[in-house]
Amino acid sequence: MSHEDILVARRDATVEITINRPEKLNSLREQTASEILDVLAEAEFDRAVRAVVLAGSEKAFCTGIDTSEFQIKENEYFEFYRFRKRARKVNRLFQEVAAFTKPVIVAVEGFALGGGLELALTADIVVAGGKAKFGLPECKLGLMPGGGGTQTLPRLIGPQLAKDLIWTGRRIDAAEAERLRLVTYVTEAGAALAKAHEVAAAIAANAPLSVMFSKAAIDRGADMPLAEGFATEADLSFYLYFSRDRNEGLAAFREKRAPNFQGE
Repeated sequence: MSHEDILVARRDATVEITINRPEKLNSLREQTASEILDVLAEAEFDRAVRAVVLAGSEKAFCTGIDTSEFQIKENEYFEFYRFRKRARKVNRLFQEVAAFTKPVIVAVEGFALGGGLELALTADIVVAGGKAKFGLPECKLGLMPGGGGTQTLPRLIGPQLAKDLIWTGRRIDAAEAERLRLVTYVTEAGAALAKAHEVAAAIAANAPLSVMFSKAAIDRGADMPLAEGFATEADLSFYLYFSRDRNEGLAAFREKRAPNFQGE
């Protein structure tokens, strides 16, 4: 499949998606979102794919939404509202990355601003190069985060710090992002993608169903009372009793060999 806005590569059990709009600092338009959504949909149902790595360029991971996407024709504001709510691919992208059943690892070099940071926040793990810069500048432009930032950021760093970053629009470097637990790993500049693939390979070596169900337990449990979270974890962990991979993993442990997980 040919793509206009992204590059797609396969490394063993990992699909790598690179946003490729350097002239726009990798800002997102409908075409970009549509192409990423298509690749994610294919990867979701390919049993051989165990993880997805999402990356940009050395200068920018993603700098948000292409400003041409903000243009609204006169007297069509309610139509645009319906479009955003029901059909806009960019909005769907944030939702689909968050709901993806397999691990999504983001590699950030350069800028991750506005919707670019919001896209990273919907992923499971973020790896930042040493020169990466993060920020939500929407309030400086008379806007506000619209890709989930007001929801994902407070859940990661707490409401007070989230308000500070959103209301001031200030940029933070990779070191501060790591201190705030906004990112999982910080590497030397230029090494984020390699680290992302290293993490993806470590995940891919484990049982895919175990990864999928534990991801569901963590994501669902974040918005549940503790008792309901325990019950959800108990149910999901019980499902694994019926998987062949569970038997394979235990047999491999007893026989002191590497397991051969098949995702079944």
